[in-house]
Amino acid sequence: MKKKIWVILFSFFIYCTTISFAHTQTLGSENQAGDVWIEPVTGMEFVWVPGGCFMMGSYSGNLNEMPVHKVCLDGFWIGKYEVTQEQWTKVMGNNPSEFQNCGKGCPVESVSWFGCQMFIEKIGDGFSLPTEAQWEYAARSGGKNEIYSGGNDIEKVAWYSDNSGPTTHAVGTKAPNGLGIYDMSGNVWEWCQDWKGNYSFGEKDNPIGPLWGTYRVIRGGGWYSMPSWVRTTDRGRHEPEFSYLILGFRLVRQKIE
Repeated sequence: MKKKIWVILFSFFIYCTTISFAHTQTLGSENQAGDVWIEPVTGMEFVWVPGGCFMMGSYSGNLNEMPVHKVCLDGFWIGKYEVTQEQWTKVMGNNPSEFQNCGKGCPVESVSWFGCQMFIEKIGDGFSLPTEAQWEYAARSGGKNEIYSGGNDIEKVAWYSDNSGPTTHAVGTKAPNGLGIYDMSGNVWEWCQDWKGNYSFGEKDNPIGPLWGTYRVIRGGGWYSMPSWVRTTDRGRHEPEFSYLILGFRLVRQKIE
């Protein structure tokens, strides 16, 4: 009997939490670009990215950035910053990062794609890695024509090979992009949800990438990267089990209707 009462109370708690979160987002028609929501357990900040269409890819980059094609996305919340070592430790109880001497605010790194999924499972439903399309759209301040996330001045917006040290740096210490999102160029590469595949012509709505593959997409470049690798359209890849001191991540959460 006591167990049944506990289950009912716990279910009610989950219901109330879900309703509260849904209310925060579904005033959704009222959400404006750059609005911030704070996840209560870890303190992760999420920025609202309004839905829209953009031309994904580039004809001035690598071959795998072509063809440029139209993509349309629903609105979503994305991490204002890369997930930090402090946030990872709070959830996972350990810190896999190589660069642990740069403070709690540094991005967690040395995490695999599978490690990201374990983190997501622990913090609860509704979160995921960004799709590659979501990542690029957010990095480009809502699909704008930006070389780097926040503009064309790499020194202003990115930690990369020429200025990093070489090491990671506390998140949010460079300038944000037009939506108030930090470090989408440089600091650490960021895992995306998608398998790596070729682009194709034709309009796409909320694309999720290939159904299978060998490599997962990584984006944004890192502290050791040359300028061409921290461009908003550059595409990297790694096996999902791969972890190294160049790889971190940020999360997204879809709008709840």
